[in-house]
Amino acid sequence: MDETAYPGRLPERDRPWVMRTYAGHSSAAATNALFRRNLAKGQTGLSVAFDLPTQTGYDPDHELAAGEVGRVGVPVAHLGDMRALFDGLPLAEMNTSMTINAPAMWLLALYGTVALEQGGDLARCAGTTQNDIVKEYLSRGTYIFPPAASLRLTADMVAYTLREMPRWNPVNICSYHLQEAGATPVQEVGFALATAVAVLDAVRDAGQVPPERMGDVVQRISFFVNAGVRFVEEIAKMRAFGVLWDEITRDRYGVGQAEQRRFRYGVQVNSLGLTEAQPENNVQRIVLEMLGVTMSRDARARAVQLPAWNEALGLPRPWDQQWSLRMQQVLAFESDLLEYPDLFAGSHVMAALVDEIVSGARAQLNEVLELGGVVAAVESGHLKSALVASLAERRRRMESGADVVVGVNRHTETEPSPLTATGADAVEQVDPAVEAAAVAGVRRWRDDRNAAVVDAALTRLRADAATSVNLMPATVECVRAGVTTGEWAGALRQVFGEYRAPTGLAGATGGGEPGLAAVRARVAATARELGSGRLRLLVGKPGLDGHSNGAEQIAVRARDAGFEVVYQGIRLTAGQIVAAAVEEDVDLVGLSVLSGSHLAAVPAVLDGLRAAGRADLPVVVGGIIPPGDAATLRAAGVARVFTPKDFALTGIIDDLVTVIRHANDLP
Repeated sequence: MDETAYPGRLPERDRPWVMRTYAGHSSAAATNALFRRNLAKGQTGLSVAFDLPTQTGYDPDHELAAGEVGRVGVPVAHLGDMRALFDGLPLAEMNTSMTINAPAMWLLALYGTVALEQGGDLARCAGTTQNDIVKEYLSRGTYIFPPAASLRLTADMVAYTLREMPRWNPVNICSYHLQEAGATPVQEVGFALATAVAVLDAVRDAGQVPPERMGDVVQRISFFVNAGVRFVEEIAKMRAFGVLWDEITRDRYGVGQAEQRRFRYGVQVNSLGLTEAQPENNVQRIVLEMLGVTMSRDARARAVQLPAWNEALGLPRPWDQQWSLRMQQVLAFESDLLEYPDLFAGSHVMAALVDEIVSGARAQLNEVLELGGVVAAVESGHLKSALVASLAERRRRMESGADVVVGVNRHTETEPSPLTATGADAVEQVDPAVEAAAVAGVRRWRDDRNAAVVDAALTRLRADAATSVNLMPATVECVRAGVTTGEWAGALRQVFGEYRAPTGLAGATGGGEPGLAAVRARVAATARELGSGRLRLLVGKPGLDGHSNGAEQIAVRARDAGFEVVYQGIRLTAGQIVAAAVEEDVDLVGLSVLSGSHLAAVPAVLDGLRAAGRADLPVVVGGIIPPGDAATLRAAGVARVFTPKDFALTGIIDDLVTVIRHANDLP
């Protein structure tokens, strides 16, 4: 058979998607070195991960930044950091994705300023700022301002980039974290499109873009999606996304050109499904998930970034990221995938599955619009409650074994893994000196600048924010004056205020899980023996870690078991957690930390409880915590440490009762 003459073959191979590795840690200089190594290995685009202080608008020396600097991304506090981050990398020739939301305007201004300093042309700069604030309220927690003010910043950025940076995608509607927060494929599509409608409505209604240019706006809107291991369903989901996006942009916004209505998306495949148990299985999970967004030519991702096999254990090393990059390269260059038209054209199975998702997602979108749009649905807690309930159902299926997770709830027998053997440093370690260097660096930066110029720039920013004028020019002036990330966000906090999103716990219930009745009886009996009406559990999220899914599921299951749960949401200082524990007279404090800052955040709470005279109050911790760190926490006084391998929530709640009984000398 002459394969080159096969009639179904394309006349020439498709160009592969942009290949990225989500990267950033420690410092701007260290991340720059990592970028250079990744580009030398064949990566074709940059994807910048920022640390939590940068994402939430704080400088490295802020109280809430303690333990978080350089931990899950690179700290960028001012123009000097951005210069170091992209030193020697010509930005006008790069394609850069920046995963930044609440302060997206600020980071884009920093990026554009460095590009100009390099002698580049803003009109040639290509890339994406994620800038989807709605999903931050629902799933990831790195929001700053209230929804209306945040959408105003987004609309300003869209208008600015349309004029100054026409190759830049100013918004990347991100359904990735919606899936991690529990969304079904139907919810993921419906809720993400509701967000896109809110953004486009805000741009249209702001009056900064002429109606005849809405097609240009739509053409620069991209999406960032999640792909799970059910890759056939994921293929259908992506095709459904395209059908509905074409329909919405044509009918609601009058975009006549089919090319402008094309659904454009990048993807990171699912990190939530990666397991701490038998982590080598994560490799095949990642490959299957990659197929879900590459096999269908008509719905293929424009950019792909893959997690590393060990992300459930901690921060991946450069070698782990290289392994994930090589997975993409093998598929793109060794396989024949890019040689054929769409493999699913004419498939009755795929067409039916796409129609099912389209119908369900359209109903979800209409429901949100009937509630007044996505902002109203966020503020009322409707969307958050739906996600918490959906994730609770997903957890129930896994705990019951209805959903199989190999190595976790089935086929758990295993040989020792050489990848995680004792002595094999399986994850990247962040030097504690990184934070001290960042704190010293931002203070030097402040000392070396012209204070009067800084004050004038911040005064203009606050004044402009109080009007409806576009905030990009004032933001660029702040960048050039030497304003820091925390100062820019702080000035807007003064005008817009700071937002705390609904937790979504009110309407969620765990239902009738096996063993829950017995745990409920233990909870009631322990409360009687202590002479209290109900056992009280404080669930706390110290620091800037906004990944609250696990904490919320613990809170739901504990409440179903009879606990009275005190949960105030994310982003709390150690002092706030201690004050709540004392004021609410709780029986147990449960801390959730997934950012890797546990060795700083947890001891701060323990010290605070001792200072408040409550050293007797037991503390448990959950998160992505390596065994050595878990031993350190237990030695410091933590009663229990739970990690992702502890997936049975009812068993965890039973263990919490045991901790309370031991702390109170009950048998």
